[in-house]
Amino acid sequence: MITKDLLNKDLVLQLDNEVATLGIQDTLRYLSTRFQGEIVFSTSFGQEDQVITDMIFTSDLPILVFTLDTGRHFEETYKVMNQTLSKYEKKIKVCFPDKEQVEKLMTKKGPYSFYESVENRKECCHIRKVEPLQKVLSLASCWITGLRSGQSGARHQLKQFSYDVANKVIKYNPLIKWSLDEVNEYLKLNHVPHNVLYDRGFLSIGCAPCTRAVAEGENIRSGRWWWESNSTKECGLHQNDQKE
Repeated sequence: MITKDLLNKDLVLQLDNEVATLGIQDTLRYLSTRFQGEIVFSTSFGQEDQVITDMIFTSDLPILVFTLDTGRHFEETYKVMNQTLSKYEKKIKVCFPDKEQVEKLMTKKGPYSFYESVENRKECCHIRKVEPLQKVLSLASCWITGLRSGQSGARHQLKQFSYDVANKVIKYNPLIKWSLDEVNEYLKLNHVPHNVLYDRGFLSIGCAPCTRAVAEGENIRSGRWWWESNSTKECGLHQNDQKE
């Protein structure tokens, strides 16, 4: 087991070497032993996350799978969650935002304050997503994500392993080099439940009020917070990686 005091960029390089010849499922199995009891995977039930969920559950790996329920999800997202629970018969930990903070935000600014400014939107994201995530990661050493470099310009430089400075965890991005076609092919071949909104042009799905379908030729992330012209299209969950 590795303590948080030993998590750093040197360990990132070490892990890269240790799994260099392993496939994703073997790497997940290796990491579940290397970070025994302190390895987690966050799922929003998107396409990429469903691939990783299938790999973890079908291999019966001792990795905590959890999701952040913001209270503003699409009905279709809850349906794919239910289908996933039924298919694998495994538990997914559900994490909610702090009740008092949500009540305060809604009372003071109403249900749609995030449309008014980037600052308001990031405030909502922080309360509903970032803080609940931080609570989970405070007890973890390794965080598995469904990030792909092709999802946005901000993610082009991401690597397989990185060190999240703020949360003091090693991040593993197993699908970082996968294309969207590879993701969809895996889901199809393995009969993995997927959100039907993807079939309707929703290529990056978050909270219902903050997500729209993407037109042909648009960037995958353009459907998120589409009213913001000068935004990085991130909610704050993945902006703490230490740069070389």
